Amino acid sequence: MSRDHVQSVRRPAPAAGVLDPGAEAPWGAEPAYLELLARDASAEAYEQPVLLARAENRPPERIAALERAKLLALRVRTELEGRRRREAELSALFETAHDLAGLRDVDAVLQAIVQRARSLLGTDVAYLSLNDPTRGDTYMRVTEGSVAARFQQLRLGMGEGLGGLVAQTARPYVTDDYFQDDRFQHTLPIDAGVRDEGLVAILGVPLMLGPQVIGVLFAADRRARVFEREQIALLGSFAALAAAAIDTANLLTETRSAVAGLERANEIIKDHSAVIERASDIHDRLAELVLRGGQVHDVAAAVSQVLGGTVEFTDTADPRSLETSRTDGHAVRHGGDWIAAVAAGGELLGALVLRGRPGLDPVDQRTLERAAMVTSLLLLARRSAAEAEQRVRGELLDDLLDARDREPRQLRDRAARLHADLDATHVVLAARPEGPATDAEEAAARRRLWSAASRLAATRHGLAAARDGGAVLLLPLEPGDTAADVARRTARHLGTAVRRPVTVGASAPVADLAVRPDAVAAGYAEGRRCLDALHLLGRGGDGAAAEDFGFLGLLLAGERDVAAFVTNTIGPVVAYDRRRGTELLRTLDAYFACGMSPARTKDGLHVHVNTVAQRLDRVARLLGEDWQSPARALEIQLALRLHRLGARPERR
Repeated sequence: MSRDHVQSVRRPAPAAGVLDPGAEAPWGAEPAYLELLARDASAEAYEQPVLLARAENRPPERIAALERAKLLALRVRTELEGRRRREAELSALFETAHDLAGLRDVDAVLQAIVQRARSLLGTDVAYLSLNDPTRGDTYMRVTEGSVAARFQQLRLGMGEGLGGLVAQTARPYVTDDYFQDDRFQHTLPIDAGVRDEGLVAILGVPLMLGPQVIGVLFAADRRARVFEREQIALLGSFAALAAAAIDTANLLTETRSAVAGLERANEIIKDHSAVIERASDIHDRLAELVLRGGQVHDVAAAVSQVLGGTVEFTDTADPRSLETSRTDGHAVRHGGDWIAAVAAGGELLGALVLRGRPGLDPVDQRTLERAAMVTSLLLLARRSAAEAEQRVRGELLDDLLDARDREPRQLRDRAARLHADLDATHVVLAARPEGPATDAEEAAARRRLWSAASRLAATRHGLAAARDGGAVLLLPLEPGDTAADVARRTARHLGTAVRRPVTVGASAPVADLAVRPDAVAAGYAEGRRCLDALHLLGRGGDGAAAEDFGFLGLLLAGERDVAAFVTNTIGPVVAYDRRRGTELLRTLDAYFACGMSPARTKDGLHVHVNTVAQRLDRVARLLGEDWQSPARALEIQLALRLHRLGARPERR
């Protein structure tokens, strides 16, 4: 093998960016190092030209020249790296100073300082602690790279740990191995926190405001490390900026606090002026409402607009707050609401409740109280007018009940003035409150019943009067309603208003009251009988008419409506026989006559027992599955007898 061939095998191709030292060039091989510098190659790459020259057995002077060029290039590289590092440090310091100049959030600035210190020093963790003059120790404020919760919550006493020593002496301290360093006091909580974080090498520099230490800035690694002097100086520069940021933030806080105080004072003056204007405005509005006869909802709307909340009149406010307001004469706060009692003399009429204004100044509170007073005046005026109308309505109903010889035209005229129509079909209702009570409670319940009955009558264009310890109402019958429907609805309405059960008995519908005023008295008597029947049946608090009691209703009704009873009881069977030509009625007669025995019934009818069973199944589908219960069976037998005596269901 030739030497040229051996050299071609042993000689590697030049690395990218490196000139072949064997190539002849007028300027030598030094440009290879310039290219390495230009592309910021690693330190190991600078050995390649020398190694290549030795492998090719270049002259010693050539190799020595390459060694000198390598050392010079490495020095230049080191200098460039130092310049870049200082440039990055200065840039970071400039950015931090820029952040400080536009300080808005001191926590954000401190976080940026710690982040940049960690990045430039290349440490695993960086953190900042501040002194607490009140407790006499120093505590963690900002951390970056920390993973241990206990470490992030450390508090160091003055002189304890490396940070406590820096805070106490106002000098930087650095340790290559924290746990092997006995220059500072080790404590169990601090060592446990450092151990949790896994720190070994720690550098700490003080944060100074003049001669005073306000905290410590740290950089730390989780492995042994020697911090260089330049790194200590760099961390000190960041510490100076952090101290300036804290001082600036404190000054800004004081300035903002002073400005905020001035703004609050100005706002108080403005608010007070606005409140006085609102008070004057509401006074004028309330006076106008009283003069033009406004209603309660008008007062609530006016106060809502002035106070900026929602005001409503109610009689269901918190009882304790309502009683306190009535006793003291002032609005009281209940949760987020304000309650002002509406009272006249010793009587509580309700309350004005203000919602949406939990913070109410004294002037606005007085405005709400004045509105409650105006509301009580309007309620008293409305009550007086209502009582006058109620007396007129009661007098007309009393005349219909007692004076049966009144002239019809006069009765119609009196009713028309009350928006009532005596020519319409009405129902007479007898109402009575339920439940044991003292004499005072009973009297109060009767007053509430009378008031509620009067309001209901006025709303429904009817009449109402107090009678026999309860109330009597004459209400028009709406299309599609029955007397029983009206009775049940009235019992529920009056019970809610009186806040205790109210029993209501209703008459059958009555008509032509102007020419037949005696029909009202007869209807009231029938309603009373239904009311008494409800009591006897244990159905107090319910409402019913004679039609609800089955054959018992025949005894309660003033006019015996036999046809209606027959139709209500067996009408579906009668209609089925008529349409189909069947003998269900005859089968029922025989079934009851034979003691409700299908076997004996088939003998009486001379049919098969299956025929009897089929007919009885049809009856069950027409009358309901409970048609053989004792009560239903009794009513059906009575209806069958009345039907045989000549009652006609179609005449209902």
